[in-house]
Amino acid sequence: MNTDRFRQQTMPVYRNPALESRWGPPGGIYEGPVGEGPIGLPPQDAYYAEIYAAQEDGGFLVPAVPFRQIDPRFYRQEVSDPFGEAPGTIVVDTADRYLYLIQPRGRAMRYGVGLGREGFAWSGRGVIQWKQKWPKWTPPNEMVARQPVLAKYSADNGGMPPGLDNPLGARALYIFQNGQDTLYRVHGSPEWQSIGKAVSSGCVRLINQDVIDLYDRVRNKSPILVV
Repeated sequence: MNTDRFRQQTMPVYRNPALESRWGPPGGIYEGPVGEGPIGLPPQDAYYAEIYAAQEDGGFLVPAVPFRQIDPRFYRQEVSDPFGEAPGTIVVDTADRYLYLIQPRGRAMRYGVGLGREGFAWSGRGVIQWKQKWPKWTPPNEMVARQPVLAKYSADNGGMPPGLDNPLGARALYIFQNGQDTLYRVHGSPEWQSIGKAVSSGCVRLINQDVIDLYDRVRNKSPILVV
C-alpha cells in the first residue's frame, strides 16, 4: 500500500453547501443530506483519483495529476448536451473553457481545456483530419520567428521528438478547414495548471489523461466547432 496516497485520499474534508452539486456520481448530482464538519471523502474523489492517476502509455509514464488543485468543474464528466450538434462532433466552448464530445440521446463528454492567448485563438468549423499518438512537435515558422530559441525544433531540423516534455503531450488531433491545415491542434499537455486558462499559442490543450480518453472516442474526419 502507498501510505502517503492513502492518507491523502482519506483526510477529512469539509462540505460547503454552496458547492454541493459539484460532488456526485459522474454524470449526475449526489443526493444526500448536507451536513456540517468533517465527512471523509467526497463521493467522486476516489473516481477522479483513479482516472487522473499515473499511467503507462506508449512507453512513457504519464505522471499523476494533482486534480484537487484544479477547479472541479474542469474534471472529465458526462453532462447534458448544451449545443445540439450531431453525435461525434467536438465543440470547444472558449468562453467557459470546455471541450464537449457530443454523444447520442442528448448527452456529451465534457473536458476542461486551456486555450490560446488573445490574438492567437482560432474559431469556426473544421474537421479532425487525422490524429496521432505521442506526436512530434514542429513549431510553425511564425512561432520560430517570434521565439528563435525554437529553431532547433523547426521543420528543417526535424521537429521535437515525442515525449513527456513535448508541448503536444500524449495525443494530438489536427484541425483542418476547407482541406487546409489550420495549424491548430487539440492536444495533451503536462501543464495541468493551464487548464481553464488562456495561455497557449492558439491550440486547445487538455490534461494528458483526458486527451488519451478523448482520442479513443474520436474518429478521423470528425467535425469540430470552436465558438
